[in-house]
Amino acid sequence: MSATAPHVLIVGAGTGGLCLAHGLRRAGIDVSVYERHATRADGLLGYRLGIGPTGSKALRECLPPELFDVFVATCARGPSYFNVVTERLRRTASFTLRPETDDVNTERSVARMVLRQVLLTGLEDAVHFGRTFTRYEQRDDGTVTAHFADGGTATGDLLVAADGTHSAVRRQYLPHAVVREAGTINIATRVPLTAHTRALLPERVARGISLVFGAGGVMGVLHVMEFKWDRRGDIKPGVSDADAALLRGWPGLPHTNTHDNINFIVWSTARRFPPDVMQLRGEELVRLARELTRDWHPRLRELLARSDPGSALPIKVSTTEPVAPWKSSTVTLLGDAIHTMTPGRGVGANTALRDAALLCRQIRAAAAGEKTLVQAVADYEAAMLPYGFARVADSLARSGTSGSDPLYRPVIGRLALLGARAYFGVQSRVPRLHRRFVDDFYTYRGEDD
Repeated sequence: MSATAPHVLIVGAGTGGLCLAHGLRRAGIDVSVYERHATRADGLLGYRLGIGPTGSKALRECLPPELFDVFVATCARGPSYFNVVTERLRRTASFTLRPETDDVNTERSVARMVLRQVLLTGLEDAVHFGRTFTRYEQRDDGTVTAHFADGGTATGDLLVAADGTHSAVRRQYLPHAVVREAGTINIATRVPLTAHTRALLPERVARGISLVFGAGGVMGVLHVMEFKWDRRGDIKPGVSDADAALLRGWPGLPHTNTHDNINFIVWSTARRFPPDVMQLRGEELVRLARELTRDWHPRLRELLARSDPGSALPIKVSTTEPVAPWKSSTVTLLGDAIHTMTPGRGVGANTALRDAALLCRQIRAAAAGEKTLVQAVADYEAAMLPYGFARVADSLARSGTSGSDPLYRPVIGRLALLGARAYFGVQSRVPRLHRRFVDDFYTYRGEDD
């Protein structure tokens, strides 16, 4: 590494920002991360991520090899099936997914809190908590200074916005960028996994990811998350010696606060929710989820009743409108800070990881003297903007993610629901279409564009 290697400031200790920090540190590039939340356990909304080949490749590229092994060991048991069921638990479709025989080319079930702790491992000295970014200054000498609410500053050669949908960096740098509500709201809950709650689910639902296409414009997702440790943090019997050794030696395990559970998310058009839904928590939010699902199968309603009230979160789904290319400089953006997309199958997280790996490559090239730092940023943005906003469009096109989807209309919604169920049913039952659907399940995140 040359003596002119840049110092990189990252605002936001989320998935993409921490992945980038690891990649830069592996390359010998000085990096500092500034996070507004006070501790490593704060600030996570939602619970499960599906990390597919795109995200796994980025993590393997950026993380130290031993930490990537920890990432794999900390993933929950992978899904065996992707199911589509009705609100009465009648199976519309079921697709057999790939076995977990490859560390990269598979679907990884990841708990957000666990992934946060994995990515913080080895960066303890680089991540500064309780630092709320307020503004930046680009100076004549080519440096950029970040200002924080506590009155402190930090100066580096490049400022990377990894501070999410409500990015303060983006508000200053691209004030014309538009983030709008997608028109849907999620209620996310976690149900403790016990012998009783497991028995409430059909076998394929218990062993897979299940999309609930409910009548009346109410949707849901179910996924059982089983980890290699129990509620006390002890390694479970049957875990391989190699994984057990990795987990026992990993300092992040005591911070995970995550145990076996059933992720249960209910969502619908925002019109179905009370105006104060984003202020609701606990039992009130669980009660609202049960009201929305009053015609669902009693077993599904019992799962909601048994959910941990402290885990219930309302999530207002947002999306960004495409932004025209801008003149590159010593400020850039990655992940939700530039291309917020609707949730589902971890597309946003995988795209943020892809951004991180690409930007890391470009910064490394600049540090090696192959190009200027601003040219490296320009080359990154020229590739990132097209694929990032393509993923935004893809996510909005998925059934039920936009509040304007026909599924939510009073009359046509019934026909749209029948059409969606018929589509999945045909895809599931025709072998050629079944295989193509499964292949698309792993390639949807846009690795090749």
